[in-house]
Amino acid sequence: MFSPRNIGLVNRLGSETSPYLRQHADNPVDWYPWGTEAFARATDQDMPIFLSIGYSACHWCHVMAHESFEDSTVASDLNSQFVSIKVDREERPDVDSIYMEAVQAMTGRGGWPMTVFLTPDGRPFYGGTYFPKSDYHGMPGFRRLLAGIADAWHSQRDLIEEQADTLTDAISRRSTVPAHLFLPGSSQTTNLPVVATSLLADSVEDLAKRFDPIWGGFSPAPKFPQPSLIELCLRQFHRTGDASSLAMATTTLGAMAAGGIYDHLDGGFARYSTDETWTVPHFEKMLYDQAGLLRSYVHAWQATHDDIWRQVIEETVGYVLRDLALPEGGICSAEDADSEGVEGKFSVWTPTQLTEVLGPELGASAGEWFEVSEAGNFEGRCILRRPLGSPLIRPADVDTARGLLAASRAQRVRPGRDDKVLTEWNAMWVSALCEAAGALERSDWAGSAVRTAEFLFGNLRRADGRWLRSWQDGRAQHLAYSSDYAWVVDASTRLAELTGDLMWLARAKEAAAGLLDLFGDDDTEAMYLTGRDAESLVVRPVDLLDGATPSSASVAATALMRLCAATGEPQWGEAGEALLELLVAVGKEHPLAVANAISGALLTTGITEVVVSGDRDDLVAAMRKRYEPDAVLLWGEPTDSPLWEGREEPAAYVCKGSLCLTPATSVAQLEEQLDSCRYDTRDSDSHDHDDFGES
Repeated sequence: MFSPRNIGLVNRLGSETSPYLRQHADNPVDWYPWGTEAFARATDQDMPIFLSIGYSACHWCHVMAHESFEDSTVASDLNSQFVSIKVDREERPDVDSIYMEAVQAMTGRGGWPMTVFLTPDGRPFYGGTYFPKSDYHGMPGFRRLLAGIADAWHSQRDLIEEQADTLTDAISRRSTVPAHLFLPGSSQTTNLPVVATSLLADSVEDLAKRFDPIWGGFSPAPKFPQPSLIELCLRQFHRTGDASSLAMATTTLGAMAAGGIYDHLDGGFARYSTDETWTVPHFEKMLYDQAGLLRSYVHAWQATHDDIWRQVIEETVGYVLRDLALPEGGICSAEDADSEGVEGKFSVWTPTQLTEVLGPELGASAGEWFEVSEAGNFEGRCILRRPLGSPLIRPADVDTARGLLAASRAQRVRPGRDDKVLTEWNAMWVSALCEAAGALERSDWAGSAVRTAEFLFGNLRRADGRWLRSWQDGRAQHLAYSSDYAWVVDASTRLAELTGDLMWLARAKEAAAGLLDLFGDDDTEAMYLTGRDAESLVVRPVDLLDGATPSSASVAATALMRLCAATGEPQWGEAGEALLELLVAVGKEHPLAVANAISGALLTTGITEVVVSGDRDDLVAAMRKRYEPDAVLLWGEPTDSPLWEGREEPAAYVCKGSLCLTPATSVAQLEEQLDSCRYDTRDSDSHDHDDFGES
C-alpha cells in the first residue's frame, strides 16, 4: 500500500525477509534491494549508487531514516541523481564487511548507518556513517553531501574513478589474507600447542594492562561485552590456576550483571554501554549477545559454582525463550532500542512510577535496591542497576517487586522485534543453550535447543543440502556464509553431546563437508566468508578477525577439531589445525583480534575425550558441571569411533592424546582423573603420566 507521496515509486522492499528493509518500503526514496536490477539501472543510466547499510535495532539508523529518508526533498535529490540501495547488514554480512573496510580506510572509523557511494560496477569512492540532514556541529549535511557527490560525478569523473580504484585496492588488502603469511616458514607454526599457550599467556597479560579493576571490562567507554576476551581469562585460570585471571573474568561479568546493560526485570543484555560503569546502554538486544554472554556465564558458573551466575543464566535464557522465540521454533534476531520513537523509553523508571505499581513501602524498597532516584541516571529517568559491590541475589521482597514491575512494563509499548531468523545466530544460541542445559540439568532447555535446531534443518537447508542465511514468515533466502556453516557444525556436535543421539554427529559431518567444500581455499588454507557458488563482489572476503561475534574461521577451526575428537575421523582435525595455523600466525601480530582462535588453538594441546558407557547419568552430570573447555563428551548411542572400542562396562573412560586412564566408576574418581588432565602444556614434558595406560 503506497502513501500519496510515494505514487509512481515501485515498492521493491515490501516483500523482503528483512524487517529493516520493510521499514523503508514506504519511504519516498526509490529504494532497491541489493541485486542485479539496481546495478543494471546504474550502468544503463550512468548514475552513481547510494548504498545505505544498517539493521533494524540500530538507533542512529532510525534517526537518519526519520531525518532524511522520510523527507521528500532528500528523496528527490536521491531519486534524480542516484540509484539507491538498502542493505540489512545482518542478512548480507559479505556486502557489509567489504564496504565497512572502505569506510574505515577513508575515515579511520566505521559504524551504522553506513553511507557509501559506488560506481555502477560496485567500486566505492566515498563514504561515512551517519549524516544529519543539514550541516550540524561541523558535520556536513546529507543534502549538501549529495549535491557535492552528484557534481563531482559529472565534473570530476576521472578523480572519482581513481579514488574508486584506490579504495578497491585497499579493500582487497584489508579483506584478504596478508600475503606475507604465506611466505615459506612464515605461517606454519613449528609447535602449535606451545605457541597457543604462549599466546594465551601473552594475551591475558595484555588484558591485565587494559583491565578496569573497578568496573571490569578491557576498554574505556563505550564498553562492549567481549565474551572471547572473558573466555581467555577463564582459559588461563583453567590451565594455570591463576586467581587474577579468574578475577578479571568474574569482575567483568559481575559488573555487567549489576549494570544497566543487564535487564533486571526481564533478563538479557543490551548491545553495549555508553559509559564505563555499564549503566547507560544502547538499549537494543541482539540474539548473538545473549548467546555469547550466556556461554561466558555458564563457564563462570562451572568454574566457581557461584549462584549469581546461575541467576543470570536462568534469566537470560528466560528472556530469549519468552520474548524472542517464535512458535515455529526459530529465534528472532533482536529487539529495538526505541519504543514510540524514543530510545530506552520502554526500560526506564521514576520513583513515582515505582510507587504507583508497588505501593509506598515496596516501591521504596525496590527503589533503593535498583538505585531509582528523582535525579535519574538517564535523561531524568532511571535505568535499573545495582550499586557497585552490592549483592546481586535478590531478597524475597525485591524479587516480588521485580515480578510486579515486569508485569507492569509489559503493558507499555514494546520495542520493535526483528523477527527474521538467521542461521548463524540461531546455531550460536543452540550451542550456548546446550552447554547451559547440561550444566544446570535443565531438560526443558535441552528440548528447546533441539527444537530450534530442528527448525533450522527443516527451514534453512535446501533439498540439495545448501544452507541459506535468513528466514522470515515461511520464506528463506540468501546463500548461507561460512559463519552459518561453522556454527551449525558446532551446534550439531554439542547437541550430540547433550542428547547422546548419533543423528546430530551425522548432521555435523554433513555441514562440515559443505563448509570445507564451499568456503575453503586449498592455496592459502584460509576460509572465505562467501561460498564459491555465491555472486561475485568487488572482493571475496575472508573472515579472520573477531568482531561483535567470533570470526567464522575461528569458529570453524574449533568446531572441526571437536568434531574430529567426537568421531575419530582425522580429516576434520587436519582441516581445523590448518585453519588454526593461519589464525595463530595472525595472532602473533594481533593476538586479541583473534582471541577466539587462541582458545581454539589450545585444543591442539590435547582434547580430553570422555566416553560414558552404560546407564551412568551421574557421571554424565558430573562431567557437565565442570568447566572443561578442552573436553568432548560421548555417551548414549555408541559410534563406530575407536573411542567406543571395548567400552562395555558402565563407567567413564577418560583419554587425552594417545593415553587413557583406567575406567572411572564413581564421580569422585572421574573428577580426580579430569583434574589430572589439567596442566599447562608448557610444563607437559615434566608432567607425571604414571596414572595413564596405553590406549
